[in-house]
Amino acid sequence: MAQLTKSITFSIPPDMAVRVDEVMKEQGRSRSDLLREALRRYIEECEWRQVLRYGERRARELDISAEQVAPFVEEYRTEAPCDVSSNAESRK
Repeated sequence: MAQLTKSITFSIPPDMAVRVDEVMKEQGRSRSDLLREALRRYIEECEWRQVLRYGERRARELDISAEQVAPFVEEYRTEAPCDVSSNAESRK
């Protein structure tokens, strides 16, 4: 049977660990759940930055304004509908 999770170990400063535990208790979540959510959000943010860079690059290439970029962002989403990162590397 395939393992559904993989354990990893990393270090954080003591004050951050205290804050993680405080938030964990406030929200009634496990430490693992809280950190998984934080990493998921960070990864999504990085992926969206890639989309924005793509739009900015296309705008410069086509000499268009920021307002005219939306169709190109939609084009990008259409080409990579499920995973923004799947084609992001090839678009840099």
